[in-house]
Amino acid sequence: MKILVSGGAGYIGSHTVIQLIAAGHDVVIVDNFSNSHPTVLGRLEALTGTRITLHSFDLTDHDKTEHLFASEDFDGVIHFAGHKAVGESVEKPLEYYENNLVSTFSLVRAMQRYDVDKLVFSSSATVYGEDQAAATEDRRTYATNPYGWTKVMQEQILRDVAVASPQMRFALLRYFNPVGAHPSGTIGEDPSGIPNNLVPFIAQVAVGKRDKLMIFGDDYDTVDGTGVRDYIHVEDLAAGHIAALKALETTDEAVNTWNLGSGTGTSVLQMLRAFEKAVGRELPYEIVARRAGDIATSYADPSKANAELGWGTQRTVDDMCADTWRWQSQNPEGFAG
Repeated sequence: MKILVSGGAGYIGSHTVIQLIAAGHDVVIVDNFSNSHPTVLGRLEALTGTRITLHSFDLTDHDKTEHLFASEDFDGVIHFAGHKAVGESVEKPLEYYENNLVSTFSLVRAMQRYDVDKLVFSSSATVYGEDQAAATEDRRTYATNPYGWTKVMQEQILRDVAVASPQMRFALLRYFNPVGAHPSGTIGEDPSGIPNNLVPFIAQVAVGKRDKLMIFGDDYDTVDGTGVRDYIHVEDLAAGHIAALKALETTDEAVNTWNLGSGTGTSVLQMLRAFEKAVGRELPYEIVARRAGDIATSYADPSKANAELGWGTQRTVDDMCADTWRWQSQNPEGFAG
């Protein structure tokens, strides 16, 4: 199939592109590089041995989106594009609502106009609000920040479109905490500015870009008092997208929702110790006050995806840390280095 990957130059998108090509698909990327780097394309082509078509524009541009669909005969779409920082969304709510919703409107309208009927949507565990322990797909969705609400809203929009256009098939993939990197160390997570997530921050401490890790609270009701999260290797996550895309070819359900996670939680201190093992030395950290809005525990119940997609995580926390450190140590300045 010919698959359009929006945000395909980004962290999760780039790893998914590699697996799509390995599975025999023809891939086209659209990315405006607001949270990615143009040099990733050359690395993807080197890793896959394939020439990859890339269109550089913003999906909120309806005319360019229409032109793209008019010029290519797509069989399906995997939609990663969108703003994704929780804290920034609180500071810039209108920017988040406009970008994330309008890009999806533009994309789905073009799909309808050009008879593209399969969409895999990158959603998030944030749609479970504060009720993220052993979350199952039938749990009520809500959010605690504008970023999360854009995911809740986009999921609802796609459900409503499915009612109006019953020939369409949507996969809503709710994932938890993607970490890790391609085993080659060639591509990985390259956050702009100060990392919002734990593992890339630890990696930057390890490589000398940050002085120490700040751990926000050690008095939660968890194994060691620090927050517990469900971490999933980005390679396993990419495989989940391939499995979901395949499922859309045969499913009778217009909308399918699957959690992608390991089903187990790892605390901040446990992740730090695992990363120290990968690096081979202790890393400096400081316990500070809790952050507003943080919850104690978040982990998936992935049994539905395990059963219906034949998918499950294959890589351990130690694998995640080893692959992240390989990427970070080989690319201390990320893609700009």
